Amino acid sequence: MVDVCAFYTPHGGGVKTYVEQKMAIGPELGAEIVILAPGDRYEVIERGPRARIVTIPSPRLIVDKRYWYFGDKAALHAALDELQPDLVEVGSPWRSPSWVAEWPGKVPRSLFMHADPMTAYAYRWFDPLLPRSTTDRLFAPYWRHIRGLSRQFDSVICASKDLQDRLVGGGVEHTNLIPMGVEAGAFSPANRDPALRAKLLAELGLPESAGLLLTIGRLSAEKRWSVVIEGVKRASRERPLGLILLGEGREKPQVLRAIGNNPHIRLFEPVRDRPRFAAMVASADAVVQGGDAETFGLATAEALASGTPVVVPDKGAATEHAAGGGGVVYKSADPDALASAIGDLADRNWPRGNGRVTTMRDHFEQLFAHYRGLIAAHKA
Repeated sequence: MVDVCAFYTPHGGGVKTYVEQKMAIGPELGAEIVILAPGDRYEVIERGPRARIVTIPSPRLIVDKRYWYFGDKAALHAALDELQPDLVEVGSPWRSPSWVAEWPGKVPRSLFMHADPMTAYAYRWFDPLLPRSTTDRLFAPYWRHIRGLSRQFDSVICASKDLQDRLVGGGVEHTNLIPMGVEAGAFSPANRDPALRAKLLAELGLPESAGLLLTIGRLSAEKRWSVVIEGVKRASRERPLGLILLGEGREKPQVLRAIGNNPHIRLFEPVRDRPRFAAMVASADAVVQGGDAETFGLATAEALASGTPVVVPDKGAATEHAAGGGGVVYKSADPDALASAIGDLADRNWPRGNGRVTTMRDHFEQLFAHYRGLIAAHKA
C-alpha cells in the first residue's frame, strides 16, 4: 500500500508517530508499506525490507516551515505510476485526496481522516457565537467537498465514533470506524518513577506533595493551550499544582505569554527518548488536554495505557477515552470547568487505572484486514 501522507514531517508529531508504527507493524502483517510524502527533494529512505519513505520535491508551508505540501499533481501521479500500489491511502482532507482520486490507476483508494478541519477551525471560531447547524451552513462548500471525496473513495476511515457520527450526519459516504491505539509495550503503569516525579516537581519549584500535571501536543491554536494554562492556574489556587507542557510549534510565543512569570508552569521541548517520555507520562498525576478537534487523541490514550488519569474536553475524540472511567470530562474551552475537573481528580487522590487499552497492532490488524477486503472486492 502507498500512504500519500501530506502531514508527514521528520520533525515529529502524531502523524510521524503513526507512520513509524505503520512501517514497523505493516510488514509483520504481510503488507509492503510506502509512505509517499512531500519534501525538499526526491529521496528514498529505507526502513526495512518492506517499508520505506519516498519524498518528492515540494514547497514548504509558509505558516510552518517544518511541513511541506504536494504542489505538483503530475509529479504525484508519476510517483504513483512508478510505485504501482495495490491500494492507495491518503490522510489529508484537502487537495491531495482530489489528486489521488484523479489518478487513473485502477486500484481501491482510502481516505483516512487524520484531521478534522471543521472542529479545528470553524467550530472553534464560531461556537461561542452560533449553533453548529448555522456554522455548517456557512461552511457548506467544505461539506460538499468532503461528500464529493467520499463518493470517489472506497472507504473513509475514522479513528473515533465522534468523528464518524459527524461525518455521517454531514452526508459523507463509505465511513468505517477503525480506532487507533498505542505502541504496544511502550506505555505501562510499571513505568511510574517516584524519583522522576520528585525531580520534575523540583524543576517547577514544588515539593513532592504537590500535584504534577502533564500536557502534550503541537503548539497550535486548536489545542487550546490558553484554556489549559488558565485552568491549571485557577485550580492551583486551591492546592499546589505544577504543569509541564511538552510541545513545539508556531504558537510558542502565545503559549509563553499565557504562562507569564508563573514558576510552576513550564514549556519543554518534546521528549524524543521514548522510554523517558513513557516514564514521564506514567509519573504524572494526570494528563490534561485542551484540544477538542482530536480525531483520536493519541496522547490521551498513551496516558491511559500508563495508568494515568486524564482531564479532557467534552467534545472531540478524547472524550471517548475518559468514558470508561479513566478520567474526567469538562466543558470545552472553559477554564473554570477545567479547574473544577482537576480539583475533582485531586480530591480523589489522583485515581490510577490498570493500563489496558487498544494497541496500534490491534489497529493495523483491523485496518489491513479491511484493506484486503477492498482489494479483493475491487479485483472481483
